[in-house]
Amino acid sequence: MGIALRGVAPVAAGVELQANLSAFTDSRDRGTDFTPVLSRGADASLRLIGSGRWRWAATGWLQHRDFSSGFASISATRDTATPTLDQHVPASGSGLRIEIEPPVGAGWTLRAGGDLRMVSGQTNELYSFVAGSPTRRRVAGGESSTAGLFADLSLERGDLTLTADARADRWAIRDGRLFEALLAGGTPLTDTRHTDRSGWEGSARIGAAVRAIDHVTLRAAAYTGWRLPTLNELYRPFRAGADATAANPLLSPERLRGAEVGIDLIPVTGLSLRATAFLNRLDDAIGNVTLGSGPGNFPGVGFVAAGGAYRARRNLDAIESRGVEVDLGWQSGPWRAGASWAFTDARVQASGAAALLDGLRPAQTAPHQISANLGYSGERLSLSATARYVATQYEDDLNLRALGDALTFDAVLRVPITSAVAIEARGENLTDALVETAVSGTGVIERSSPRTLWIGVSYRPR
Repeated sequence: MGIALRGVAPVAAGVELQANLSAFTDSRDRGTDFTPVLSRGADASLRLIGSGRWRWAATGWLQHRDFSSGFASISATRDTATPTLDQHVPASGSGLRIEIEPPVGAGWTLRAGGDLRMVSGQTNELYSFVAGSPTRRRVAGGESSTAGLFADLSLERGDLTLTADARADRWAIRDGRLFEALLAGGTPLTDTRHTDRSGWEGSARIGAAVRAIDHVTLRAAAYTGWRLPTLNELYRPFRAGADATAANPLLSPERLRGAEVGIDLIPVTGLSLRATAFLNRLDDAIGNVTLGSGPGNFPGVGFVAAGGAYRARRNLDAIESRGVEVDLGWQSGPWRAGASWAFTDARVQASGAAALLDGLRPAQTAPHQISANLGYSGERLSLSATARYVATQYEDDLNLRALGDALTFDAVLRVPITSAVAIEARGENLTDALVETAVSGTGVIERSSPRTLWIGVSYRPR
């Protein structure tokens, strides 16, 4: 269930205020006793926009997320379940962004500014259950922030478009902590404060597009980028079935280098084709590395049952990926259609404790993804149908657990009743295909949503 509110009001000549507020809650059960999942969140933002000769925007935002989940161990005979972990994870974020767009001459566009992002969160866990009751608790979490300056410059001259952008960021990870204690008596087992860290990162992109002939545009770009480890990766261990993955407070940022070339075609009116080939290298890629198997106790996660894998987040040497993306679109009157194909050949480069992963595919990375859609939008009704195909991929880093390929079909029908009210019918996975999302060490398959049908009423005031 969710709600979203938006308001726009002028506050001065050429200045507009935009306000957004939204909240949601989602409660579900994974089908086994002691495994409820509850997600809640709220977002708020204010944005001031200036539309004079010097365009500008200032945005501030707040976010809060609250996630709770239970985990259970199922007996070999599949007839009983016992709790193994009770987890509650609150997190909040805030930020500010200021951007200006000064007049710099015909054909030129310059945007410059700065932003600040701050995140804090922690995991609160009850674990080491005995006779159905927890015996220990764990609290882990911290804060991170990124402050940056950026500038984007573009030039349009006839059939040629050039773009260049760059930014510099100062990042910080602080107040990292791990506390573990016995529930009976509160005796601390672990009380660790992680060293604060900070650093500078830069990123840039250059690109060019040229209309070679009518209806044919050639594109090329080269870029660098980076990503700070999330608080989840740094501090929050997690479980998926019998498998357990430990966090790593010493993770380094990921750093990306890449390039791409592409072509845009409009062979006839209403028909477009867009194709892109890319080559990327992600240094210090963060992965979940298998380091052992259950049964046994392991650092950062506690007990792992027989058939379960013990993993820890690690910086891999790199992940190299290359591929092609193709998008086809068509529209004629109320009818529209589209198709897309994405091919990705990604390989891990690893050494040390992760040496067994060298040359393997990253987990959850399908080599082929294909989709096609057909839609109609008229005065009396609108409808659309979508087909998606995902090729076989691996669930784990060692490429031992394969997830089968899947073909699914979705459809939407919308019938207006008045200018503001409509009846909507939706269906997902209409053929009830098996879509595998995870495979445990004991062979238990976790599947995505089966066939799902619903009907509702929408109201859109005009």
